[in-house]
Amino acid sequence: MDREHVKGMADKAKGAIKDAAGKMTGDKKLQAEGKFDKAKGDFRNLAGDMKDAAKDAAKHSQKAANDDE
Repeated sequence: MDREHVKGMADKAKGAIKDAAGKMTGDKKLQAEGKFDKAKGDFRNLAGDMKDAAKDAAKHSQKAANDDE
């Protein structure tokens, strides 16, 4: 797990807490902040997935190039 995934999980957790607290207290602003943080967490996780895919593709490409030699 890389840094983007860790940050993504943290943002999603923070967002879930804010969203729930906003619902319980009727604070629409806090609830909106929670939804934003959860979306930011999803984005960070996606960015981490893309980085992982790029690393895997590079690794497989390098292995294929070495196999051809």
